[in-house]
Amino acid sequence: MRAPRLANEPGDLKKGLTLNCPKAHGGGGVPYSSGKVEEEAAERCVPWARPPPRHQEEPESACQFVLPVSTSPACLKDRRGKRAERNPSRMSNALVVCEVDESLKAKLKKFRFRKETTNAAIIMKIDMEKQLVIVEEEYEDISMDELREELPERQPRFIVYSYKYVHSDGRVSYPLCFIFSSPMGCKPEQQMMYAGSKTGLVHAADLTKVFETRNTDDLTEEWLRNQLGFFG
Repeated sequence: MRAPRLANEPGDLKKGLTLNCPKAHGGGGVPYSSGKVEEEAAERCVPWARPPPRHQEEPESACQFVLPVSTSPACLKDRRGKRAERNPSRMSNALVVCEVDESLKAKLKKFRFRKETTNAAIIMKIDMEKQLVIVEEEYEDISMDELREELPERQPRFIVYSYKYVHSDGRVSYPLCFIFSSPMGCKPEQQMMYAGSKTGLVHAADLTKVFETRNTDDLTEEWLRNQLGFFG
């Protein structure tokens, strides 16, 4: 005897066949109509026969990401449809490293081997147009207080200072100090250009005692002695 046929194909329901389900309605058939399908029979016997939701939307992918038009490189266009060019100088400010003028290198080398025992200083600045570190002023027999008065209040400067250092045990040395003065209120582009060029200048001068201050009022002899105290 042939077993009763179950309506387990989509085409069967469309043809209006009877759902022969032993679990639903005591094993009796459940007629399918074009209207409402009995949910109990559909859930127990033919799961695929459940009617889909009326407003079924495709789930959005969690990996979707859209760049804003203003930041997408492919969308940098002006109103005429032409691709706009980025301003390279604005993007490379932090990467600017100025060269050291050759005449300054010669002065620094000569300054290292000076025979005088008095304090002396070379103040250096950056030529913003040429992007070159150059000499601004040279001073002989100048104290830290006098040096402080020679520095601008709102502009960075590089200083190489030869200092007569009398140690607590009576020893006398003449350390060569590199000081980066970067006062508060400097223009950001100046600050970045000086900061990016400092390391190259220190290497060109072949110095190891490197100090920095954000306040020119700190430049006193006491401040310098405290800094040198870390070197013994």
